Formats: sequence, structure tokens, C-alpha cells
Amino acid sequence: MTTTHATATREQWLDARLALLEAEKELTRRSDELARQRQALPWVRIEKPYAFDTEAGTVPLAGLFQGRSQLLVYHFMFGPDYEAGCPSCSMIADGFDGFAVHLAHHDTMLCAVSRAPLPTLQAFRRRMGWRFPWASSGGCDFNADFNVLFTERQQREGGIEYNWRREAPMPVAAKEPLAGRTVQEWRLRGEEGPVAQIASMTGTDVATYTRDRPGMSAFVLEDGVVYHTYSTYARGLDGLWGAYQWLDRAPKGRNESGIWWRHRDAYDAPAPTKAASCCG
Repeated sequence: MTTTHATATREQWLDARLALLEAEKELTRRSDELARQRQALPWVRIEKPYAFDTEAGTVPLAGLFQGRSQLLVYHFMFGPDYEAGCPSCSMIADGFDGFAVHLAHHDTMLCAVSRAPLPTLQAFRRRMGWRFPWASSGGCDFNADFNVLFTERQQREGGIEYNWRREAPMPVAAKEPLAGRTVQEWRLRGEEGPVAQIASMTGTDVATYTRDRPGMSAFVLEDGVVYHTYSTYARGLDGLWGAYQWLDRAPKGRNESGIWWRHRDAYDAPAPTKAASCCG
């Protein structure tokens, strides 16, 4: 079968590649400038006494630094009513263990934070084979204050401001209850959408699932004082999603029309590949 994609000689390919290289270099320079702008943001002193459940016991926000001066928190979607962590967050977190070690030796602690009870988080971490620190914020306002937790009332009335934008109310009749609806009963824009597919992987309905949101926040500790320095949400997390960085360099790119990813232990076994024979 002949490919429908453009083909070229090696020399023609090299000309096109060098032209693309200039665009890539410009993107790199722009990315470096954005990083400088992030670091130049003013810091906000944390006044509220947050308390987190960790393997070392209950600790304040400063305790999550574990002796480092910088803390990167991944707001992992795992509410107290979830049966499993968000598969999208899980796919991102699959890359944490490798570089968390390097960050820890560069004065930077990486920690996931979720609302689910600590034993639930620990059980899911064992299932996934992860080792990075994971703290429970279920007993404090941390998630709400950093705009990754919203109430049923906010869902109903359109009071959610996530990623610095106000969302419309959930598409449900005013008198129809949100909580407790099953995925089968929920239809997004008239059909079961990708959010419902993801919610089903966490064992929740759409309304319950979407009250928690993903994000990342950065903090610094100076002279015993914790400051908030940066947060990002939604597509702002794209650069942390390691698998997508690889797919963006693959011949077919992301090549997706829906939710294709799963928890790492929930994929069907791949079909066996017939080994090529040198004898034909």
C-alpha cells in the first residue's frame, strides 16, 4: 500500500528539517523566556496553617519540603469518593519516580497532594508501583484555596473558576441531583463524553469526579516562611505529561479521537508480534 503522506529524497527532507529546526529553536528561546518570567513572579506568603497526613505523620506545608528550599506540588485528582486515582493524573505521575530523585538532590521536593485518605492513596501507590511522596489534604482547605476543589453548589450555579476562567453550570436540569448519578445515567452534551469515560475509571460519576481538578503549584521556603510562587492548570500541565512529549515527536503525533489511555495496569495485553525471519 502506498502512503498518502508526502515523501521526499534525503536531500529534500534535510532542507525541510533545517527549516523546522529554526522554528524549534525559536520555541526553545521563547520557552526559556517564559521560565524566566515564571521565576520573576512575586511571592505570596502562606499564612494559613495547612495540615497534611503523610507517612511521617501530620505535618504543616513546610514539612512537605523535607529539608529542601523548593517544593513542587502536583494536585492529583483523587477525591475521598474515588475508588482509584484519575487515570490522566496517573499517566502523568508514571514519570515522577525517575526524576523526583534528581530533583531531591537539586534542593527541590516533588510531592503529590490529594484529598483521599492517606491509606487509600498508599494502597493505590502500591498498586501503581510508585515511590514518590504523596500527602493527603483531606483535613484542610489546601485544595480549595489553590483552586483544584469545588462544591456541588458551584457546579450547579456556575460558580467554578478554574484555570482563571469561570465555567458555565453543569448541563443538568435545575432540580435534577448531581451527586450519585451513575456514569450510565450521565450524558455530556447528549452523549457519554470523554469526561464520563474517565470518571468511570475512578469509580465515580461525572459530577463527583469533576469537583476535583488537576494542577501544579510551586512553593519556596525562606527563613522558616513558606511562599507560593506559581500555579498552573489544565493545558498548562501539558509539558509535565511525558508521554505526550514523546507522541508529539512521533510520525502520527497524538493521533487521538477520544480517551485512549488507562491506568498502567489496565491495558489489554498487546497482541503477540510475529518475529521477522531472515529467511523470508
